[in-house]
Amino acid sequence: MTRFLVDNQLPVTLARWLCAHGHIAEHALELNLAQAADRLLWHYAAEHDAVIVTKDEDFAQMVTLRPEPVRVVWLRIGNCRTAALLAVFESALPAITEQLAHGIRLIEVH
Repeated sequence: MTRFLVDNQLPVTLARWLCAHGHIAEHALELNLAQAADRLLWHYAAEHDAVIVTKDEDFAQMVTLRPEPVRVVWLRIGNCRTAALLAVFESALPAITEQLAHGIRLIEVH
């Protein structure tokens, strides 16, 4: 079971979907972090051992620049409807969890 922190620009539905698939998932909006700076989300993820799920390239860059061992799933799929996003994530989730288990800190999903 993995703990995920879903970034604000992604739908709350993704966090709920992850929970329904056996993971712990929180959305930035639910944590009152919707307007928070990236560094605050980063620190929350570090403190709670959460994997950030985002479309924001800044988090991908932070993986190499910051000392905290935060992991990031960087969705590079462009704008799409929620159903299409969930379909992409469902297809990618086995590979994501495997890569996380192997210690990979930045996972790009295309």
